[in-house]
Amino acid sequence: MNLEKTNQIKAAITAVGGYVPDAILSNEDLEKMVDTNDAWITSRTGIKERRILKDKDKATSFLAIEAAHDLISKYNIDPKSIDMVIMATITPDIHVAATAAYVASTIGADNAFAYDLTAACSGFLYGMSTSAAYIGSGRYKKVLLVGADKMSSIVDYTDRETCVIFGDGAGAVLFEPSINKFGWEDEYLRSNGNERMSLRIKAGGSLHPTSKETLENNWHNLFQEGKTVFKYAVSEMAYAAEKIKERNNLKGEEISYLVPHQANKRIIDATANRIGLREDQVLMNIAFYGNTTAATIPLLLNDNESKFKKGDKLVFAAFGGGFTWGAAYLTWAY
Repeated sequence: MNLEKTNQIKAAITAVGGYVPDAILSNEDLEKMVDTNDAWITSRTGIKERRILKDKDKATSFLAIEAAHDLISKYNIDPKSIDMVIMATITPDIHVAATAAYVASTIGADNAFAYDLTAACSGFLYGMSTSAAYIGSGRYKKVLLVGADKMSSIVDYTDRETCVIFGDGAGAVLFEPSINKFGWEDEYLRSNGNERMSLRIKAGGSLHPTSKETLENNWHNLFQEGKTVFKYAVSEMAYAAEKIKERNNLKGEEISYLVPHQANKRIIDATANRIGLREDQVLMNIAFYGNTTAATIPLLLNDNESKFKKGDKLVFAAFGGGFTWGAAYLTWAY
């Protein structure tokens, strides 16, 4: 529902930041590890390289902290003014203790409460909805939303179906009450738990606690049924974007940019075609980072920030494990 119709305070993105590790894992590197080649990977995914956090002593929190520091330093934000920190991730540093809490403490957000949000590749989109709602409630003035994943920690580099897809990275945005008419406009979010085993890490939870059997069967790494995931992603991500376009009476030429989750170039193209966009209206950096899961959307915003103008209409779309998916509409506020 349009926020103006509910008399809520409108939430706006007022700052962005990002971070990717220096180490590059190229398609040529993967050719030496599994039975694949650059042409195969590029034609099916659009990926040419991805970034990897190689230091075993550094975890997802390192990526998130670097992205947060980037945002804070660029916009001269006082960390103590941040009211809450939400972290979208499927690769927390450790179980039980929220990675978001550690990130908040490390960056000096001493007055913030923090928690993790788990929705796989849709995590940042869900987090945007949550952040906008907190701002809309009037109780909070600054919400730092971070999307970060060290996907290399859960990828099996002998599995050619998954190891070519994922990379490591983090991005962050700051939500504040809008001082103009621009900001969070609408959202359409969905999920289907019946398909949760199509994209999963089988062990490590309460269903299959860590054991000799889970280790021997390699159940602690990411697995996906590629055809099933691709089919659902193409259909649902495109439909969600179309739904947003229709109920906000947006014409294709009025949409400044599609900001899609970077899972697969073919999925992105299908979504763009569904809502009638030109190539120059579609933001992509998948060729350089691969799929960084919860980090793809904020990294897109960070990489393309200089293109945005006040009032630009942005449509976001994502699809992830769970299954989780959705789309949203935001007008750029600065």
